Amino acid sequence: MTAAPERTADLYPTRGATEVATPRQDPVVWAGTDAPGPFAAGELAAFERDGFASVEQLITPDEVAVYRAELDRLVGDPRIRADERSIVESASGEIRSVFEVHRISEVFAALVRDPRVVERARQILGSEVYVHQSRINVKPGFGASGFYWHSDFETWHAEDGMPRMRAVSVSIALTENLDTNGGLMIMPGSHESFLGCAGETPRDNYKKSLQMQDAGTPSDEALTGFADRHGIKLFTGAAGSATWFDCNCMHGSGDNITPYPRSNVFLVFNSVENAAVEPFAAPVRRPEFIGARDFTPVR
Repeated sequence: MTAAPERTADLYPTRGATEVATPRQDPVVWAGTDAPGPFAAGELAAFERDGFASVEQLITPDEVAVYRAELDRLVGDPRIRADERSIVESASGEIRSVFEVHRISEVFAALVRDPRVVERARQILGSEVYVHQSRINVKPGFGASGFYWHSDFETWHAEDGMPRMRAVSVSIALTENLDTNGGLMIMPGSHESFLGCAGETPRDNYKKSLQMQDAGTPSDEALTGFADRHGIKLFTGAAGSATWFDCNCMHGSGDNITPYPRSNVFLVFNSVENAAVEPFAAPVRRPEFIGARDFTPVR
């Protein structure tokens, strides 16, 4: 366990009386678009411009089968279901997410260390990285609920104490992502503006927000303005494809009312030079299984 560094200046105010838009104060690709690594220079330039990059096949079909089997094992394990790291659907009672999977599963721990994964994170962030958050998301057919529009960084800044925009997420599809089964949507270019949301953070807000987010959600007016300026990109792809996206992208996903499940593994890498401090807009830290306090670099 590594102690949190001292509190730094708040560059991105949020959870106040009103919504406040702040221009991005940080780079997107920290070592420049010619940084060596798995992404080509053109791909890094597109990531810098749009806030995301897709990889058509990050892992092979055989590997997908291994990760799907592990996901099914975790979701079907009564001990995992009883663990606080499992989040269930409020309506159906089915598991929605399991957090900290890289600590409870060696299969997913190996994925975190895979050079195809971690080297892309290092390339974007320009440093060694640690895992701020990991989880599997399960969206079975016939009614699994979506995730409302939000910036992850807004939550990580307000409730976890992440100081700067120096984190990147990857969503790796373990089932086919169709245009109908609740896929990921991002507003391209939205990562260049931070939207500080209105309203105080309730104590232990995570207990509610992981099922249905309330605090930290933008207003309809702000979302309309973002969508008008940036548009909306829907991501589809085969199992094994992946989407990398900047921590400040405005994104969300719809409900899945089709018969076809949508499951993915979601990994968040943060720079070791951007370790979390005390929350900027919450009375207490979230639990470590949601916002890590172990800043050991991935090896």
